[in-house]
Amino acid sequence: MRFLSIVASTVTLATALPATAQTTQPVATPANPAPAPSAWPTKEADVTLRAFRFKTGETMDVRMHYTTLGTPHRGADGQIDNAIMVLHGTGGTGKQFLSPQFADELYGPGQPFDIRTHYVILPDNIGHGASSKPSDGKRMAFPKYDYDDMVAAQKAMLDKIGITRLKVILGTSMGCMHAFVWGETFPGFAERLAPFACLPVPIAGLNRMWRKLTIDAVQADPAWNGGNYATQPEQGLRTAASLSIIAGANPLALQKQYPTRAASEAFLAQAFARNSAGRDANDYIYQLDASRNYDPSAALEKITVPVLWINSEDDFINPSGYGITDAAARRMPHATFRLIAASPETKGHGTHTWAKFWKADLARLMAEPVTPSR
Repeated sequence: MRFLSIVASTVTLATALPATAQTTQPVATPANPAPAPSAWPTKEADVTLRAFRFKTGETMDVRMHYTTLGTPHRGADGQIDNAIMVLHGTGGTGKQFLSPQFADELYGPGQPFDIRTHYVILPDNIGHGASSKPSDGKRMAFPKYDYDDMVAAQKAMLDKIGITRLKVILGTSMGCMHAFVWGETFPGFAERLAPFACLPVPIAGLNRMWRKLTIDAVQADPAWNGGNYATQPEQGLRTAASLSIIAGANPLALQKQYPTRAASEAFLAQAFARNSAGRDANDYIYQLDASRNYDPSAALEKITVPVLWINSEDDFINPSGYGITDAAARRMPHATFRLIAASPETKGHGTHTWAKFWKADLARLMAEPVTPSR
């Protein structure tokens, strides 16, 4: 196999020491802390998207930060042919996929995303991590991005670094929804899609309500001051953390782990601190509200590549009883839907990042033959 290194004037590249965890937890992750990241060999880089146009018509230079593992390989057509992109959830960053429950199951020899043969790209999406976000200085004057803007920026980032096709897009939570948007907006760019922990319908009902309650809680704190705060609005963020803990929880696991009132309340004190650490109030508002226009439901037939769609039975955000998944999966000709049964071991909404629950399914998806469409 012939490998290459990417060099471009638009890319700032730095070899990184073993990566550290993201500075904030994704919204609605399991309440218990995840293990520390493994020491995987990573590189980090930025690309600048000059005069990026948002759907609102606003333009600005957008910085897209990303982390990579492995080495790009060029096929007979001269194009990179071994790239994979993994998309994080609301409030997270690409580095969340360096945690052992994900990385140690997928990146090693013989595993589905073996970095000896795959080039894994982990972006920080607009509004998150080290990419452009309100807390960089614009605060509430930052363009009101939505999921279409975020996917457009991902595509522009890939263009800048010379990626013309992907072996797979795996997305969790918000990234799951982005995967459906990708499948309809850029059909065939990714040979396979693996959306985990979402539904291909508008963010409405309970899902919109808990997001709006969270936004309202932050904005109702006088310290928020229209987004022009000198210190974080702690009371608003505490209420936001409370909602996030509930949204991400597995009731079976919490009952087993914290069977008394004292144990439950002691746990909450720790969970509040973890959920709020590094959280910026304006960034949080934008992150939650970005889903407001999401609705891939009308065009699922455009998604003709193999799809592995996985939800979990204990997901508060995407309940299994809505009657949505079977009908939606039938509209995608090569889609497989799996519902992971709830147990004391599953992680609620955050089951999406614990690869032991779905690693075998992903291996089957990666082995599935595809018809090149590009």
